[in-house]
Amino acid sequence: MTLRVAVTIERWPLLEPFEIARETIRDLPLLHLTLTDAEGRGGRAEAAGVDYEGETPEGMATTIRAIVPALREDLDGAALAALLPAGGARNAIDCALWDLRAKQTGVPAWKVAGLAPLRPLTTAFTLGLGAADNVRRRARAAKDMPLIKLKVDHTRHIDLVRIVRDELPASRIVVDANESWTPALLESLLSAMVTEGVELIEQPLPRGGDEALETMAAPIPIAADESCTDRTSLAALVSRYQAVNIKLDKCGGLTEALALARAARALGLDVMVGNMCGTSLGMAPAFLVAQLARWVDLDGPLLQHSDRPHAMTYTTGTVHPPEPELWG
Repeated sequence: MTLRVAVTIERWPLLEPFEIARETIRDLPLLHLTLTDAEGRGGRAEAAGVDYEGETPEGMATTIRAIVPALREDLDGAALAALLPAGGARNAIDCALWDLRAKQTGVPAWKVAGLAPLRPLTTAFTLGLGAADNVRRRARAAKDMPLIKLKVDHTRHIDLVRIVRDELPASRIVVDANESWTPALLESLLSAMVTEGVELIEQPLPRGGDEALETMAAPIPIAADESCTDRTSLAALVSRYQAVNIKLDKCGGLTEALALARAARALGLDVMVGNMCGTSLGMAPAFLVAQLARWVDLDGPLLQHSDRPHAMTYTTGTVHPPEPELWG
């Protein structure tokens, strides 16, 4: 049976401007999707899209509206993948269908996914790129966070790591360069990163320019983020990376994300689960994939002024399972 489709575009203000190597954002545009069956039961999801691929909520909305006649209750992940490529539009539809089926059957999404009962997880808390005094201020405010993810670029890197380590001597640190380094810069920084206790470096080299990692003996695991899309990207990553960062917007939904996590682990790659920012509605399906991950980065709601009703609970770096009223 064809579903009723409601698509809206929202903007969620951030607590302060969020800077990474390629951009600064002040509020987050999101697509919100509801799929409703004949009995009035609705499945919800949101998508931020992949901004560096040119995705916008408006574009995703156009994509979804173009396939409304094909959106049926019995649409499975494989059929959806045949309709749409990986990306934010497919993510929104896939996650809304997972939620709808949970509402229809009373069987929670985690059980359908073949997971053990959901457990709370430690999530990274992200410090955006910025001037040294701003990074110090943010680090000081994050004194209770056990895992810090620090954004860096090609000129601001180890100095910021040292500031964070100075302020947070007991916290674990992950560094994310968002494709902004060269192979020479990466090699020159590795020893200092080890000294400061950095335990993971995300996407230091540009996607498509990361072949240098094949011959680099890095003493710290390096994770593919922009270079990791869906399962089709894995073959090229195994000889270059030690981990992959899975995001539902990149891979096109929960169905592919679960398959990608399991395939990556089977190949000996560690898994990180990340986000493109967003509310608890975006974090909830990713939380299922995070049950299979070594590193979890689902702090989107902590960077915003507000969140959804029935929001996920965060307590000093721990994120708790979503309530069924929110999703799944």
